[in-house]
Amino acid sequence: MSLIGKEIEDFTVKSFHNGEIETVTKDDVLGKWGLFFFYPADFTFVCPTELEDLANNYEEFQKAGCEIYSVSCDTEFVHKAWHDESERIGKVTYQMLADPAHVLAKQFKVLIKNAGQAERGAFIVDPEGTIQVEMITAGGIGRNADELLRLLKAAQFVADHGDQVCPAKWQPGEETLAPSLDLVGLL
Repeated sequence: MSLIGKEIEDFTVKSFHNGEIETVTKDDVLGKWGLFFFYPADFTFVCPTELEDLANNYEEFQKAGCEIYSVSCDTEFVHKAWHDESERIGKVTYQMLADPAHVLAKQFKVLIKNAGQAERGAFIVDPEGTIQVEMITAGGIGRNADELLRLLKAAQFVADHGDQVCPAKWQPGEETLAPSLDLVGLL
């Protein structure tokens, strides 16, 4: 079942962020756009390439008014160790949420129960806490920060312009569509 249009539930988790251990709650993520970026585990293979890609694009997400929350079922201490040991993960300055109790993985329905890990899920949440984008890929398939940023900007455009929608490959500044009976069958 899709989570699109569902409001995220209350949560409290620990985070490794800029050299510190912090507590992050639902209240902390409300009021701005958020990307919840689930990955299976620290110290693995595809995951560091994805987190580095997000780190390299983090400034663009921030300019768009979006905070990134990477999430795995590892602890905040494992996040710190990975951050300290990996050149790629050392670039990460966004929140690295720890979910060893599977609170978020269950809420976002990405928990692989028999492994105690999360699927590769990406969820864009609006400032009210409602899920607007849901993407889940198989474990061996890495995601692209540029595409996630494009999806964020499309979700923001649609939120701001409810009478217009974004066609395939839409980029900010390009033409949008105004849904109407006149368009049916013409595109």
